[in-house]
Amino acid sequence: MTEHWHQRRSGGPSNRPGDLRTPWQRDRARVLHSAAFRRLQSKTQIMNVGENDFYRTRLTHSLEAAQIGASLINQLQHVSSAAHAELLPDLNLMETLCLAHDIGHPPFGHGGEAALHFKMLSSGGFEGNGQTFRIVGKLEAYHPEHGMDLTRRSLLGLLKYPVLMPELTAPDHLTKPGSLAKWKPAKALFACDADLLDWVLQPLNDSDRELFQQVDTLSQAPWQKSKYKALDASLMELADDIAYGVHDLEDAVVTGTLSESQWHAHVDSVIDALPSGLAELMQKLGQQLFGREHHQRKNAIGALVNIFVTAVRLEEVLPQAQEPLIRFNATLPTDEAFLLKSLKDVVFEHVINEPSIQQLRYRSQNMLLDLFTALHTEPLRLLPRNTRERWQKAQHEQGQAAADRILCDYVAGMTDDYAERMYRNLFVV
Repeated sequence: MTEHWHQRRSGGPSNRPGDLRTPWQRDRARVLHSAAFRRLQSKTQIMNVGENDFYRTRLTHSLEAAQIGASLINQLQHVSSAAHAELLPDLNLMETLCLAHDIGHPPFGHGGEAALHFKMLSSGGFEGNGQTFRIVGKLEAYHPEHGMDLTRRSLLGLLKYPVLMPELTAPDHLTKPGSLAKWKPAKALFACDADLLDWVLQPLNDSDRELFQQVDTLSQAPWQKSKYKALDASLMELADDIAYGVHDLEDAVVTGTLSESQWHAHVDSVIDALPSGLAELMQKLGQQLFGREHHQRKNAIGALVNIFVTAVRLEEVLPQAQEPLIRFNATLPTDEAFLLKSLKDVVFEHVINEPSIQQLRYRSQNMLLDLFTALHTEPLRLLPRNTRERWQKAQHEQGQAAADRILCDYVAGMTDDYAERMYRNLFVV
């Protein structure tokens, strides 16, 4: 792998004296020891933190995604050609990406994300993956300017959407909306972080960069969708999807959120569309999933993960690109991709769309809207001293939009518990 993918933006020495770790081992350590990673232990995955003693948090989800990512690399090393195997990320790099992929998500999951995006419409918007990129590249305290100062390849691997936020139109009055459905954030990076994106993509020639940053324009929110991601990001996203579609499914079964009848209503038609061998296996695993023996359910969960891990392959998605890290992606064959999407749809329809979950999400959204409004209205009174100083500096030197971004960074970094506690301090008598 060429040297420029090992570089850090600071340009400093690659290792401390006597430090024999690889760049990827150092990146992994920086993520693991970061405040942003620790906060994942108190951030919602699907069920609100504290609702159940079995639920997965963003932290446990990220750990499971990292394990699955390592399994994907192991599988591809055995089934790929020698030339393709050389392109694969190191296991430490793969874990770095999976452990870091959710650190930009705000309190209260995607509900909190939509609330912050609405409040930031006049100041560049908000999106969880964009915030992840901002945290690792600018905000964490490993370097005064460059955040965790990760290697260029690690930053490339965290670019699920390697494009900037489109032009946003804010309503005349940023009051509390009746519904946030029409304010879904574009999957993109913030315009204020364009310098960091330019540095990450610097090794690409003009043609490759133009290819890599193509977008599909949509007629409604989220308005655009980037078409491509790098090889490492495709592996991270696949590990994330498997963890979501399988392990979050386990949460739903164990807690009774998903019943056996709901499972059959949604999945039986999916199984009928699969090849006979995969269909028979899915029927067997469905029985184990809802059986009385806990070890059978765990076996079913492991077997579901195995279906996808053993099917992974490398595919040329941008054959005209010169840079191999953007030319290839990790993909699943059609049947396995259809099955994984179907499992994610089950989780979405029967868990995320469950009225009790949506009621909590609605409550949490409104809490965050009120909290942001209060801090935005009275920043000098309500912000912590260090955040207040950064807010004042940004407003003085760069203007209101930059000050709003500092405020958004603060709110987005809150855990669910911290945000709820601050809300009670401000609003509950």
